[in-house]
Amino acid sequence: MSTITTFDSTVESLLDLLESIQECRTQLPDFQRGWVWDDERIRNLLISVSLSYPIGAVMMLQTGNPNVRFASRPIEGVDNVNQVEPERLILDGQQRLTALFQSLKLKAPVATRDKRDKAIKRFYYIDIDKMLDPNVDREETIVSVPEDRIIRGPGGRVVLDCSDLEKECEAGMLPVNLLFDPVGLLAWQTCYFSDPARLAERSLKWQKLMMDVFPRFQQYQVPVIMLRKPTPKEAVCQVFENVNTGGVSLTVFELLTATFAAEDFKLRDDWEEKEAKLKRSREIYNKVLADISSTDFLQAVTLLATYNRRKAGDGVAVSCKRRDILQLTLADYQRWADRVTEGFIQAAQFLHEQHVFSARDLPYGTQLIPLAAIFVELGKEAHNVRVRDRIARWYWCGVLGELYGGATETRIARDVVEVVEWIRGGAEPTTVRDAHFAADRLFTLRTRNSAAYKGLHALLMREGARDFLSGVPIDIQTYYGESIDIHHIFPRDYCEKRGIEKAKYDCIMNKTPLSYKTNRMIGRDAPSVYLKKLEERKGVSAAVLDDILLV
Repeated sequence: MSTITTFDSTVESLLDLLESIQECRTQLPDFQRGWVWDDERIRNLLISVSLSYPIGAVMMLQTGNPNVRFASRPIEGVDNVNQVEPERLILDGQQRLTALFQSLKLKAPVATRDKRDKAIKRFYYIDIDKMLDPNVDREETIVSVPEDRIIRGPGGRVVLDCSDLEKECEAGMLPVNLLFDPVGLLAWQTCYFSDPARLAERSLKWQKLMMDVFPRFQQYQVPVIMLRKPTPKEAVCQVFENVNTGGVSLTVFELLTATFAAEDFKLRDDWEEKEAKLKRSREIYNKVLADISSTDFLQAVTLLATYNRRKAGDGVAVSCKRRDILQLTLADYQRWADRVTEGFIQAAQFLHEQHVFSARDLPYGTQLIPLAAIFVELGKEAHNVRVRDRIARWYWCGVLGELYGGATETRIARDVVEVVEWIRGGAEPTTVRDAHFAADRLFTLRTRNSAAYKGLHALLMREGARDFLSGVPIDIQTYYGESIDIHHIFPRDYCEKRGIEKAKYDCIMNKTPLSYKTNRMIGRDAPSVYLKKLEERKGVSAAVLDDILLV
């Protein structure tokens, strides 16, 4: 029976692998992170090879699929002076292959790190006597030597000096970077045999090296899994993450950056420019956008790209899932990116109208994505009170119905379509119909971990809540100028002393927006005490206080 597979499995000699790296036929996809292995791991890897122990398979991707193009770069230590296009890209095995290439093929010291994560440079040597002694622990047979090739002990005392060829031979320390260099190895052997008094002894040792040690490196076989050329981009991403369990998760932004780089477009630079506009300008609304990520931005771009392709009749589903983002073309991105930037700005301005003034108080960061896309799609239509009222109704249904927690990609895509259609005369969106808020939920909303808690905080301010001391309605100026936050009406200490349950005194029903100054004045006093203090010491009339408390 025939089988269907997307990969081949074989073995390749270590020498061939390293030469293909040196010739730039094997490179890294640009989304791979940098070289990070420390000195101890490199030594242990070389020891494993010297024992013919397995070091694990490497996984590569055949290049040449026009739909799966990634920018590439050589392994650290290789200069691609001839701009060679790679035949394959390393998906798994970057650290091992880089360690082996730099230690075995380069004549320069290996740039690595010590146990304290301090940057160091090292050469690696075979201690010939220890390597040939079966009673010596194998961990002692590969020696890491500083850049000047001298190991020093306490007080600067020289413990090992390999600073020139003669001293290497005298110490019986063979550089591992000669094992795949026949000319260099012959020169080292000639020097090693140059002492007539030790020729017989050293000839015997060399013979043992040639029989038992050199072949373990020179004939070492590495298992290679090769993903075939037709493998789709989303599969490459999934495979990379499956094998990259020890590293940082690969983001869709990094994958798309590598894809667009193959078309000479610097996505990271473009995003940083747009991020600066969204987060770092002097506009006060930017504080709401402080936590927006590159993935959020790409999701909004993807929503609009798929939505408009669907409107054009090509039958594509409106979506912003990972696989859909990976299918974005550079033309899609360039068409929508600037408009999405403006969409997020309009979304932030709308949230200010709703009295959401900071990222900390934003109920759902994920709801920003469809909100921005809706503003882009509506364009000038959004500058209408009826339209904004409907957007607000949808927004608060999502918040108080707590519908944007967990996996939300499906709801995000559906809301963009349904809210726009609703505004243009269609049916109510599913999110509006699904929303339900039970009164008893008020007693379980206690911290900012709940979107509804943050939403009610904003709604209290929007509906006219005023600071007890200043009596000023809370807007963007007072929010930041007076350090407004949500505080207890009946203070915590007062409630605890009277045996009131934490579940009751910590819920949203016992909280209101107050300034830092007012909260400090309240302290631990009962409302009857601090309200009287406001009247007597601060000159706030009873009528004004009653008016504030009635809001």
